[in-house]
Amino acid sequence: MADLVIVGAGPQALTLCCLLLQKRPRWRRRLRIVDPSGTWLTRWQQQMECYEIPWLRSPSPHHPHPNPHALRNFAHLQQRNRQLEGPYGLPHTGLFGDFCRQVISEYQLNEGVLAASVERIRLPQVGSGQMQLALSDGSTMTAGRFVIATGSGTPQLPFWAGAISGNHPPEALQHSDRIHLPSLHSLQSQRILIVGGGLTSAHLALGALRRGALVHLLCRRTLKHKSFDADPGWLGPKYLKAFHAEPCMQRRHRQVLEARDGGSITPETAAQLRQAQRGGALQLHEHCEVHSARWCASHWSVRCTDGHGLEVDRIWLATGHRQGVSQQPLLRQLQQQRPIDLVNDWPVLAADLSWPGSAVHVMGGLSALQIGPAARNLFGGREAAQRICRAVIKQ
Repeated sequence: MADLVIVGAGPQALTLCCLLLQKRPRWRRRLRIVDPSGTWLTRWQQQMECYEIPWLRSPSPHHPHPNPHALRNFAHLQQRNRQLEGPYGLPHTGLFGDFCRQVISEYQLNEGVLAASVERIRLPQVGSGQMQLALSDGSTMTAGRFVIATGSGTPQLPFWAGAISGNHPPEALQHSDRIHLPSLHSLQSQRILIVGGGLTSAHLALGALRRGALVHLLCRRTLKHKSFDADPGWLGPKYLKAFHAEPCMQRRHRQVLEARDGGSITPETAAQLRQAQRGGALQLHEHCEVHSARWCASHWSVRCTDGHGLEVDRIWLATGHRQGVSQQPLLRQLQQQRPIDLVNDWPVLAADLSWPGSAVHVMGGLSALQIGPAARNLFGGREAAQRICRAVIKQ
């Protein structure tokens, strides 16, 4: 039996563990972390490698350690201050990874991840009894409190992709989840259509260009350039005070969507893309969508909504993920056992991010109705950890 089980071993789960152990070191023996990888930050590391992301979009105070200055202190001691970019100190991915490994060691969490996934959850029939967890390795576990910190939902595919008939090679049409740039040693003269207007699409475009590809970047709106994915006012009381005072969850939902505004790229990546445009290796198609795509034995024939046609060898979909209760098996099970209010498939959680009527908490993007537009980011992870820690310590 564990007093607290956390499913997921990403940055947000690490943030929660560190904060809890700082406040209550004795909880170390009462804590279990479950993740299929069996190690901390595996999926995060893979994402950085797959898209060859040079540095994070979050400022240096946002990280898993409870001390907001810890990352800068680490960089200074390691004589790696140059790996903090710009006025906000955006950490290089290598620096951030090394820092997190040091944090994991400091809090003695190196051996703390069970290599499995939680496949089923059964809440107690009444009251606040133990919940039963069934794991992928065939074992079971009981928990007094449970935290779901598993990240993004399922890949979101445009409607036209589902309408494609006939056979094509798997690598000819891929969602960004399936792309691993380091394994693509050369794309010389390959014509690649990348669909999407967020930072993932920009990283994929730059990776393809470095390998000699000719890239078409297609965005349904104007490609937006912003340093952060939401206004910095959402990282403090400037906007959050009014957000938390808003009683209508439908309005909160709209505010979150408006603040994130469908994705954007950083000024640095925009400059690199413009340079590629000037050189002729990149063509940017704004206010344009794919109408249909047909595989013609060795290439794609693509028809766009603006009337243009494209002939390309590969299509990469940087079209994001579907977030919602219906997209995550554990949340679907919770909704069956303890139905709660949903707003466009987002859960209306209690203030401590618990699923109402249970001792289950939700971190990440699906806590946005309580945390705000930065719920999925490192800042949101710290806010969520503080709320959940207060609930855990009170019990």
